[in-house]
Amino acid sequence: MTVPSKTPLHGHLILVMTKPDAKPQGHHAEEEPRFQLNEDYWSAQGFGVDVDGASPNQPIVIDERTVGYPLENLAAVPAGDYLVQAVFNVYEQFHLEDGRNLWLPPDKGEGQHWYSKPGNPYNAPVKLHIDPKSSTPIRVTLDKVIPTIAGTDEDPEHIAATSPAAKWLKYVRFKSGKLSKFWGRDMYLGAWVLLPDGFDEHPNAHYPLVVYQDHYHAGFGAPLPFLTTPPKPGAQGREKMREQYGYKFYQDWVSGRLPRVIILYVQHANPYYDDSYAVDSANVGPYGSAINDELIPYIEKTYRGIGQGWARATYGGSTGGWESLATQIFYPDSYNGTYTACPDPVDFHAYQNVDLYDDSNAFYRQGSFGKIPIAADRKPDGSIIANTRPEYRFEYVLGTHGRSTEQWDIWQAVFSPVGPDGYPAEVIDPLMGTINKQVVEYWHDHYDLTAILQKDWPTLGPKLEGKLHLAVGDGDTYFLNNAVHLLQKTLEDTRNPHSDATFQYGPGEPHCYTGGPTEYTMQENSATWAQRVLPLMTEHMLKTAPPGADTTSWRY
Repeated sequence: MTVPSKTPLHGHLILVMTKPDAKPQGHHAEEEPRFQLNEDYWSAQGFGVDVDGASPNQPIVIDERTVGYPLENLAAVPAGDYLVQAVFNVYEQFHLEDGRNLWLPPDKGEGQHWYSKPGNPYNAPVKLHIDPKSSTPIRVTLDKVIPTIAGTDEDPEHIAATSPAAKWLKYVRFKSGKLSKFWGRDMYLGAWVLLPDGFDEHPNAHYPLVVYQDHYHAGFGAPLPFLTTPPKPGAQGREKMREQYGYKFYQDWVSGRLPRVIILYVQHANPYYDDSYAVDSANVGPYGSAINDELIPYIEKTYRGIGQGWARATYGGSTGGWESLATQIFYPDSYNGTYTACPDPVDFHAYQNVDLYDDSNAFYRQGSFGKIPIAADRKPDGSIIANTRPEYRFEYVLGTHGRSTEQWDIWQAVFSPVGPDGYPAEVIDPLMGTINKQVVEYWHDHYDLTAILQKDWPTLGPKLEGKLHLAVGDGDTYFLNNAVHLLQKTLEDTRNPHSDATFQYGPGEPHCYTGGPTEYTMQENSATWAQRVLPLMTEHMLKTAPPGADTTSWRY
């Protein structure tokens, strides 16, 4: 592979191969090979190699020693014709406040997707005959560059400027002093703000704040549809349902059928992932402080929030589920309730399907006569669709030293101390599966939410009464229900006070189940979540508001 350049190359080369006659799968079914590589290991073959200071135009070699996924090396690839495409994920050097100088992939506004990151060189797909037994080199030149997103439908500022919902939806690009100091460069948070109907007509009203937690999305309408027009004629399937429920949410919002609150959705993509997990971290930085101590006070001051803990709540699912629960636990006085759905592992006895405390290896459990692979993903009926070993290998192909910008690596980046090389300390060896128990101990003390609640219950318990509400499908795709059950058992054993946390389990329901009426489909369940939880949040706020609190100006 050759990458035209005028300066030395730092980054990670990812080569993707697909079969020309194979039907592409997944969200990018009609797209190029670079969009087809994913962790369910049947769409594409990938190889990855680090590039540290290579000379301009110096060939980057992929050979039988290069780590591959799902086939483990080039020698295992059957001879034949393939569509071949490569992307060079460009790294930049970050000079951190603590003296570390790290080469990392910066987010360029795309939400940490190496295959669409502006500035990354790549080549158009080319059909090649590959025979691992041949000694003849195959040359590919990465002669294209992914364009910028500025002024496109993937640019939040462009979306905000052209949105028909601009009366209610505002976008803020907020420079964080705390994050900028940590990372040694200017760092920003994006914030979508949904204002209540009547905001301009009631200048003396102040409003509760509801923080919605989710992965990175360019626009507010992706995580929480707010669509001012009815569904387009001809819309079908998932698109039709999204438009129907997005329009219904808009109607409920502007008609007074929903409480008049401010909803805040924060974008916090960073050099390790599309999301920071909204806590302070040795590797990812002080995102918890930046969001709660810098951004939220600014939003409340700018848009007339009440600005007190009794008048704040949070909710989210999956990554956002973990964030919403962690936010309520780590900032117990600053929030008055969380509605948490399908959260990432809240107890590291069930780190997906791995017990970090009792297992010695994350890839296998040792039987009397052999090794038993540890499953990672499943269908609701229990059919296994992925194991932990290939998932780790997939991420290793995308980046070493925890730089894949994928799921296992971001958990490691958030939860781990700094490792001896300056990057996140490995909790699990990505190629062998060995579990580092010293790192696990750090995880336990700082980020195991069940362990923290158990240890600090005498202090936390009284502050969390009436505030904890969790839902998860008992067929969760990533086994996340197991950790929620462990959390429930721990809270059921609490005293002084006895926890009143609520739990709802969806029998046989997969990932992203949010609770609610049992007759709802998964799609209805997700699409009506805001309408279901906002009244519950404000009802609790009114019941627990301190004497003299503003409980009237926002209830017009």
